[in-house]
Amino acid sequence: MKDDYKSQQYDTIIIGAGAGGLASAICLAREGQKVLVLEQHDVPGGWCHSFYLNGHRFTPGVHYVGLCGNEGDGNSTSELYEGLGIGGNLTFFQMNPTAYEHCWIGEERFDYPSTHEELIKRLQERFPHEKKGIKKYLNLLKRVGYQLSLIPEVKTFWDKVTIPFRTKDMGKYGLFTLQRVIDWHIKDPLLKDFLNVQYGDHGVEPDRASFVLHAALMNHYFKGGYYPMGGGGAIIKAMTNAIKKHGSKVKTSTAVKKILIEGNKQKRAIGVELEDSTQLFAKNIISNADPGITYNTLIGKENLSKKLYEKLGKAKYSCTSLMLFLTVDMDVRAAGLDSGNIWMLEGGNMSENFRRNQQADILSDETFTGMFISCTTLKDPPSFDGRYHTIEAITYINYDSFKKYENEDLERSEGYLDFKARLTEKMIRTLEKALPTVRNHIVHKDLGTPITNEFYVNSTHGSVYGTEKTLKHIGPFGFKAKSEVKNLYLCGASIAAHGVAGASYSGVQTAGLILGKKQNELLLPNPEQQVKTYNAEDSSEYPQWILKKMEVKKAKLASGVNKFAT
Repeated sequence: MKDDYKSQQYDTIIIGAGAGGLASAICLAREGQKVLVLEQHDVPGGWCHSFYLNGHRFTPGVHYVGLCGNEGDGNSTSELYEGLGIGGNLTFFQMNPTAYEHCWIGEERFDYPSTHEELIKRLQERFPHEKKGIKKYLNLLKRVGYQLSLIPEVKTFWDKVTIPFRTKDMGKYGLFTLQRVIDWHIKDPLLKDFLNVQYGDHGVEPDRASFVLHAALMNHYFKGGYYPMGGGGAIIKAMTNAIKKHGSKVKTSTAVKKILIEGNKQKRAIGVELEDSTQLFAKNIISNADPGITYNTLIGKENLSKKLYEKLGKAKYSCTSLMLFLTVDMDVRAAGLDSGNIWMLEGGNMSENFRRNQQADILSDETFTGMFISCTTLKDPPSFDGRYHTIEAITYINYDSFKKYENEDLERSEGYLDFKARLTEKMIRTLEKALPTVRNHIVHKDLGTPITNEFYVNSTHGSVYGTEKTLKHIGPFGFKAKSEVKNLYLCGASIAAHGVAGASYSGVQTAGLILGKKQNELLLPNPEQQVKTYNAEDSSEYPQWILKKMEVKKAKLASGVNKFAT
C-alpha cells in the first residue's frame, strides 16, 4: 500500500541518507521521535553505499577507517557504532598490521605500522638524523588529535573554563598549515613526504591544509586501518535496520525539490517539497546535503541573510575524483599487493605535484602524479571467490576538466564517453606502475567521474570531502550544524568532520542539538554491541561462520554462478 505522506506529521525529516543523516536518525528515533529519511538515490548510504558490477562489489567512499579495535582503549569508531546500537552487527578486518599504508614516493618506499610507537621507531631507524624531530612531531600530532576530541564533550561551566588549558597545543598551532608546522620540526624532504602522504584523506595539499585537521586524521589511524566486512554497504545496512527497529523510515528514490520556509523576519523550516510536488511537514529538518545544495538549491537566496549568502559565495569545495573500478583475474598477492593501501606519488614537491594533477588539461601527461590503490578482496577476505579480485584506484582532479559535461543525463554524449575512455586508459597506465601486468588480466573495468559523483551522491561539483578542508572552512570558520533558519539543521562532511566516522559523529552531534544532549549522552557504552575485529592477513582465528562464508563464496564460482567463470 502506498504511503499517504500528506496525512502524516513527522518530528524530524532528514534530507540525504549518508552516514551523517542516518546517525542522526538513529539517535532521534531511539529517543521516541518519528523520523523520515529521504534519499534521492535508489539505495541509501551516500559515499558509503556499495554497488555491484557483474556480481563484484565496490564501495566508492569507504576504503579504511581507524580506531576500530575492541580493546576498549580510546577506539572511538567502535565506541560510535556500539553507542548507536549497531556494533554487534558489524565486523571489521584489520588491514596488514605491519603495513596498513604503503607509501611509494618516486622510487622510495615506507610502510606505516599500526601503532604510534612502532611508527616512531621505524621512522627513526630510517632517518636517524631526524630522531628527535620525529618523536617530537608525532607526539604533537597525538596530543592535538586527543585535544580535538575533547571539544564535543564540553558541557559544564568548569569544562568551559578549563578547555583552553586542556587544548593548548591545538590553540597554539590551530591557525597554521601542515607545511608550516612540519617545517618547524622536520628538515628531510623525503621524511616530510612520508609523514604527509595521508593528506589524500582530506584532499588538500600540505602547504594549504590545516595542521590541526591533518593531526586529527593521522591520530585516527595511529592504531592501524580497518575495513568493514561487506564493504561500506554493511555499515549502512546496520544503520537503516536500526532506524526501522526504532519505528522510523528511510525512503529511497525520493528527491527533495525544496525546503518549505515560512515567516518574514524570522525564517522557519516547516517541511519539504518532493520532486513530485508532495509536501511533507515536520518540527525539524536536517539536511545531510552539503551547504551549497542545502542553502542555494533547497532554500534559495531569498530566504538567506546577506552574511550567509556572501559566505556561500566564497565557499570552496574539495577536489573531485576519478575512480577506476576493476575486476581482475590474477594472483594479486604474487604481484605484490596485500590488504594495505598503496599511496603512489611522484617524487619532488608534493603540493606542486598535487596541483599539477588538478590542471585543466587533464590529458596532457601520460600518467597521473598520484594514485591511491586498494584491493578490497584482500581487505575483506570473505568477498574473495578464489579467483577474481576487485581493485579500486583513485586520483584527485579539478572539476573544471568536466565542466562542459555537467548537464549530461543518463544518456551520455559521445564526447563524454570518449573523454571517459581516454581517462580510463590514463588511469590504467598509472596503475601499471604498481601492477605492471594488470592490463592483461582485466575482465571488467568502469570509471567513476565527477559527473558520476554528482549524479549518485549529489555533491557540489562532485566533491569527495564536502567543503574544502582548509583553515577557512573548518572549526569556527566552517558551516554550523544549527542554521540561521529556525528548526533547520545540517550534518555531514561539511559540518563537523569528514570520512565515514567523522560524518557519523556529525550526525550524532546534530541530533544532540535537537534533543538537548551532548555526544557522550547519546553514545552510551553498550557491551552487548561490541564490534568484532579480525586480521585480514591471518585466517587462523576466524570463527566458523566467517570460514563458512568464504567456502560458500568460492563454491559459487566453482558451480559457475559467477559470469566470469570458465
